[in-house]
Amino acid sequence: MTDSLTVRDNRTGQEYEVPILDGTIRAADIGKIRSGEDEPGLAVYDPGFVNTASCRSSVTFIDGDKGVLEYRGYPIEQLAEQSNFLEVAYLLVHGSLPSKDEYDQWVHNITYHTFVHENVKGFMEGFRYDAHPMGMLMASVGALSTFYPESRNISDADNRAIQIIRMIAKMPTLGAWSFRHAQGKPYVYPDNALSYTENFLSMLFKMSEPKYEADPRLVKALDTLFILHADHEQNASANAVRSVGSTQVDPYSAVAAGVGALYGPLHGGANEAVLRMLKRIGSKSEIPAFIEGVKNGNERLMGFGHRVYKNYDPRAKIIKKACDDVFEVTGVNPLLEIAQELEKIALEDEYFVKRKLYPNVDFYSGLIYEAFQFPPEMFTVLFAIGRTPGWLAQWLELTQDKEQKIARPKQIYTGSRGLTYTPTDQRWV
Repeated sequence: MTDSLTVRDNRTGQEYEVPILDGTIRAADIGKIRSGEDEPGLAVYDPGFVNTASCRSSVTFIDGDKGVLEYRGYPIEQLAEQSNFLEVAYLLVHGSLPSKDEYDQWVHNITYHTFVHENVKGFMEGFRYDAHPMGMLMASVGALSTFYPESRNISDADNRAIQIIRMIAKMPTLGAWSFRHAQGKPYVYPDNALSYTENFLSMLFKMSEPKYEADPRLVKALDTLFILHADHEQNASANAVRSVGSTQVDPYSAVAAGVGALYGPLHGGANEAVLRMLKRIGSKSEIPAFIEGVKNGNERLMGFGHRVYKNYDPRAKIIKKACDDVFEVTGVNPLLEIAQELEKIALEDEYFVKRKLYPNVDFYSGLIYEAFQFPPEMFTVLFAIGRTPGWLAQWLELTQDKEQKIARPKQIYTGSRGLTYTPTDQRWV
């Protein structure tokens, strides 16, 4: 067998031939290696799944060394420049680009389902005035499963399809209402005459005017950000959606798990950390001192480096270009000058080049969000709206994958064994 791994167990002297398929070996084959018939087989210890493939997927391809990101085979650069978010959502969910009729029907269906049940509004109004928008979003997404109990029938393809449409359609409504709630403003209902992203901006910012009209440059920039965030392979939140989805729960509960994972600062909060860093630096003149602080371990360089990318994050290049359009409308964020200078120095400094620390998607996205006048706690909500089609594509793939089982990783037990219980009348004397 040419595509195989020969493993010699030095405990027993026995050799094992382990097949290699798609650059991987099966954990079950490693489990066949044991020191004795009564002993457990070997397992792989991999905290954080650093080098473990949990599924086969045709949704997203990443080559971190070359800085490549593709959705269903299409380069992210082409999609961001030439497509729009709803077409990309269709691509992720259905696996191919839509025909004109398919696209028109898809847009119609999503537009038709942007409204939520009025009881959802009452549910969201019950949160405290200072509730975090992500907490509100996570709870309200999960609550949708109670409004659509038929969503539990995940084996029915037509049923899956309508739940996916509902989820993509209602996420902007829930996200915008969590924003309005935090500001003490009345909730704005969807306007079906507007595009997906225009409607979201209307629900966010409309006040007393009869019709909210967003600047097309801002609409395009936000739509582009949604595209860039739409999926990113088996990241923490996609893994959460798949793990919870493996129990065959409804898609709303699975996506709520994804929102919960994204809520964590190590996943969805990086762009907010970039803004804090830029504000702390304060001016271009302070950058050299900050760089020295990073090298000495006294400062952290946020927005650089990535678990997957060992090259320039392709999404960061696109967002950097989008900054120009946004700032043309809103005026230049004074932090942009600091960011650009910091990037220039970091890309030329051997310390960072040697460690392959390149700007990632979070380095510039926070500047755009701030230009929109979003508070930092809304950044992750925007991320979640864009990521929803990816989560659903991952969930849909999971439900149709015959190899998938309920997620149940092994552990290495480190606690006590064989203790004898002491009754309370002896322990408490």
